[in-house]
This record gives sequence, C-alpha cells and structure tokens, in this order.
Amino acid sequence: MAKRRAATAPNGDRSLSVNRRAFHDYEILERYEAGLVLTGSEIKSLRGGRVDFKDAYARPQDSELWLLNTHIPHYGPAGIYNHDPDRPRKLLLHRSQIAELASAVAQKGLTIIPLRLYIKNHVAKVELGLARGKRQYDKKQTIIERDMDREANRAVRAAR
Repeated sequence: MAKRRAATAPNGDRSLSVNRRAFHDYEILERYEAGLVLTGSEIKSLRGGRVDFKDAYARPQDSELWLLNTHIPHYGPAGIYNHDPDRPRKLLLHRSQIAELASAVAQKGLTIIPLRLYIKNHVAKVELGLARGKRQYDKKQTIIERDMDREANRAVRAAR
C-alpha cells in the first residue's frame, strides 16, 4: 500500500503542517519565510508529517531568531543518534528582517508565531507571522463574519 503524501501546491511547496489555531487566536499582520537549521533525524521525522507547533513561537536573541516550543518527535530508525524533540531551533532570515522583527516585538507587544511548515525545493521552511493577539470579542466577530460569508455563498449557489 502506498504512503499518503502531503498535498503539493502549484509552486512546488509541500505543506507538512499548518498552525490553524494561530489564525483563530491571532491577527496576522505580516508574513515571513524562514529556513530552519535541523539535524538529519529531525528532517526525516518532518518528512513523515510529524510536527506539533500549537504553542510554538519565535524569539529574537543575540541578533538571531530562535523557534521555541516546537515538538518534532523522535525518528524511530535513528536509534541512539536521535535528536531532542523540544530543543530550540535556529531560524534563517536576513539580518535586516531579524532586526525588523526584533524591534516590532520589543516595541508594539507583538509576537512571532509559526503559521506553516513546508518543504520547498527539498529544503524545510517555516512561514512566520508577526501577530497581535485577538480579544474574545474579536474572535466572536471573526466567527460571525465567516458564518455570514458561508450563508451568502450558499445563497448564490442555490440561486444558480
């Protein structure tokens, strides 16, 4: 029986994981694409589609950007050469982008969260979002707007 593979986008990206909770809890202001520094067993585990970053965030430290609270489970065949599943992982961005993100997080009370993890041209990438937390009434308003859009789309389809 063939293995199920992640869907491939027209631009060649193979999405491994999407942080849907982030879109519910945060208002995404800007998006950035960053590379990840990974070990061999981590990339093998990622290619299997096994990653959890529901509580993950990125933090600037010493003019570098680090991804924290990301859980990449052990890769079974790696044996004793496995990685620490919860270790901080370095993100690869241009120096100017790191400085921009660091200043935004320090001044405005924003946070950097991972939105999506994907493979692009055989390299693991993470899509980061500069985000502001939503209040409870903002979340309710978003749900109401989404439901109204669905009803409008249903009405349009029914009229055809």
